[in-house]
Amino acid sequence: MGPVAATTGTYDVALNRRKALMGDSGPMALVQNFRVFGIACFACIGGLLYGYNQGVFSGVLTMNNFMDHMGDYDSKLAADQTRKGWLTSILELGAWVGTLLSGFLAEQYSRKISIIIATGVFIIGVVVQTTAVAGGHSSILGGRFVTGMGVGSLSMIVPMYNAECAPPEVRGSLISLQQFAIEIGIMTSFWIDYGTNYIGGTGSTQSEAAWLVPICLQLAPALALFCGMIFMPYSPRWLVHHDREVEARKVLATLRGLSQDHELVELEFLEIKAQSTFEKRTVADKFPHLQHPSAWNTFKLQFVAIGSLFKSMAMFRRVIVATVTMFFQQWTGINAILYYAPTIFQNLGLSGNTISLLATGVVGIVMLLATIPTLFYIDKLGRKPILTIGAIGMGTCHIIIAVIVAKDQSSWAKHTAAGWAAVAMVWLFVVHFGYSWGPCAWILVAEVWPMSNRPYGIALGASSNWMNNFIVGQVTPDMLSGITYGTYIIFGLFCFMGAAFIWFYVPETKRLTLEEMDILFGTDTTARADFERMEAVNREIGLKGALGGEVGMGYSEKEKVSEDGKSQ
Repeated sequence: MGPVAATTGTYDVALNRRKALMGDSGPMALVQNFRVFGIACFACIGGLLYGYNQGVFSGVLTMNNFMDHMGDYDSKLAADQTRKGWLTSILELGAWVGTLLSGFLAEQYSRKISIIIATGVFIIGVVVQTTAVAGGHSSILGGRFVTGMGVGSLSMIVPMYNAECAPPEVRGSLISLQQFAIEIGIMTSFWIDYGTNYIGGTGSTQSEAAWLVPICLQLAPALALFCGMIFMPYSPRWLVHHDREVEARKVLATLRGLSQDHELVELEFLEIKAQSTFEKRTVADKFPHLQHPSAWNTFKLQFVAIGSLFKSMAMFRRVIVATVTMFFQQWTGINAILYYAPTIFQNLGLSGNTISLLATGVVGIVMLLATIPTLFYIDKLGRKPILTIGAIGMGTCHIIIAVIVAKDQSSWAKHTAAGWAAVAMVWLFVVHFGYSWGPCAWILVAEVWPMSNRPYGIALGASSNWMNNFIVGQVTPDMLSGITYGTYIIFGLFCFMGAAFIWFYVPETKRLTLEEMDILFGTDTTARADFERMEAVNREIGLKGALGGEVGMGYSEKEKVSEDGKSQ
């Protein structure tokens, strides 16, 4: 039991020392880490591209000229709703493929270079979509699939990059920037759709530019991200893991705005190095034929690593947290709203495409505003309470909408107030999502994995997100056409189930380093050999020495607390 105790004690002492040095979380912590904040904001252009693609097609689908070009792939006939679903959801299918490839890219070529590659793929997909005037639905389907591969990769790699560059006291806030950027993209796309809908008129005279302009505009931020990432730093954790320690220490100090010999920089560097060394030796011990870091071995290792996530209870618990959280994020119905908002608002009694597009624009604004408080206070309030309250709020909104639709869907003209009440519930639903499941779900997926498994673990969680995203996008048109108010009941029940899952199963992860997440998820119940290896690494790289004599008391104190029934 000695090695287990010592290792746990080492990380407890490291956590307490770091908390004493780094101060409180919140807005002032972002000010103190302004350099990291700026880099994270720029990287989150990837999130903006993701959000823009989520939102832009909801308006484009309802534009008369686009419907003329798409034929039976974008009509209002019930028999064509499945084709319409494909036109929307093909992006998510491409994104699912992109996430599966991203683990290898992020590990082999770095998070930074992978963002550049994913952005290049995104740009190619957008260019293909612009040929839809001549190519029709085939260009849209092919282009959106390729674009999806790009945004799927970005949805995985950008949170990983921000998590690995961020100090613990602002990590949640910086990862939540991804969702904030997504919502800026969504809001921007909604209002661009509203404006370009008038090009050439809103009827049969509408110009092709009405839908081509929204599609083409996303090239500008994509090119900015592609060029700008060349000048961004590499992740210090990736540098350490690839034996570039001098560069890693320099980058870490620059990101923190401290000298390289500052105690906080030294402590964080040693923890990163300890975790990296431990996991390299674990790979060498378990998979000796893959320990050489060649591209082919890294490619094969991703499948071995994903398989290993299911072999221990501590790691499988992470799998459940990541994949099930993303499952519930999609089955809240958020992307049903975002992809088909104008159609939904028309079904709730708003007459005319222009009015429904205007109501859709409000969705983007309220979601963006709702995210702002979480950006600053997620590391103070924690993940669990925000996710639980948000899920209950969303579920309640869905049930209220279902009741209104069930009573008045056949007579909206006589019950305009009821229609606007349902619209208000949609807006309130989006508020609840904006401050809770939007940012917090991605935070959990990015922060729960150990270093060697992180690219593959995040890919697994993100692939769950995109596959469920694809399913929701595909079935929503048929659900709205076939079961009407039952659609909202189904989404509402999933929201309540998500609240129960978070409250009773998911642990709180705020203010822990990525390395200390091992302790939280129960690594101290694995084989003694793992802890003997980590203890040897801690001594070898100097982490125990940096903490002085404070480490030795770890186990006895924990054992005493446990006997008193007060252990964590």
